[in-house]
Amino acid sequence: MTLLVVGASGHLGATICRLAPAVGWRVIGTYATAAGRAAGIDWQRLDLRDPVAVRDLVTAVRPTAVINAAYRYADWAVSADGAAHLARTSMEVGARLVHVSSDVVHGGRPDPYADDEAPTPILPYGAAKAAAETAVRVLDPGAALVRTSLIIGDEHSKQVRLCLDLITGRAAGALFSDEFRCPVGVDDLAAAVLELVDSRFAGVVNVAGPEAVSRPQLGALVARRYGLDASRLPVSTIAEAGLVRPAEIRLDTALAGRLLRTRLRPVSEILAGSG
Repeated sequence: MTLLVVGASGHLGATICRLAPAVGWRVIGTYATAAGRAAGIDWQRLDLRDPVAVRDLVTAVRPTAVINAAYRYADWAVSADGAAHLARTSMEVGARLVHVSSDVVHGGRPDPYADDEAPTPILPYGAAKAAAETAVRVLDPGAALVRTSLIIGDEHSKQVRLCLDLITGRAAGALFSDEFRCPVGVDDLAAAVLELVDSRFAGVVNVAGPEAVSRPQLGALVARRYGLDASRLPVSTIAEAGLVRPAEIRLDTALAGRLLRTRLRPVSEILAGSG
């Protein structure tokens, strides 16, 4: 069985590549600028913005399944158009597609979002991910779409590194006390995505941690994990920063709990261990 992981040099993609061979997959991983370091992976450069390049690679590889873990925050052509190119070609070759989306397709509210709620983005990136979801659902109705939240791992993960850089003064900025998310461990998310590859589930499923935390609360957990002083974290609010961004995004993960064997651990548990 051949698994094509698009965006394999990223945090989630690399973790999927590490876990997939143990469950029987031959893995081909794509990268945009630099190949990852995972051993035993067939690395292929891919410009997801180029529909011809996408078709050429997918038709040459003819994978059993495709996971789209690629994104570029400020590039609609990668996050939205690229997802459409990949969905179209995956459907053409009969490959199972699992597309990784984001909680920022939502605009934010105190109540949790159900899996099937329509996107209400207020950020350009959220709009791109919402457009990607629409394209995938139209072009490949059998695909699974995973809406997830902040991805937590070791000190190399983006969210943990941000907290560490703010504490140590290597980065400017602040954590917003009115911004809440449901962080998920990268190993948990990768395992869940691989489970969905082997399933027949079609549609949208929320895959996130069960524990909603504010950004400063997440920062404090990171500080404790690495033995740092959480009081050094700069804290502000979205309004004080003069920004427009989603504040509270909580995801209802009851469906994921019924579908998956993987346990989605709370972030306090993840950061209490080795990450």
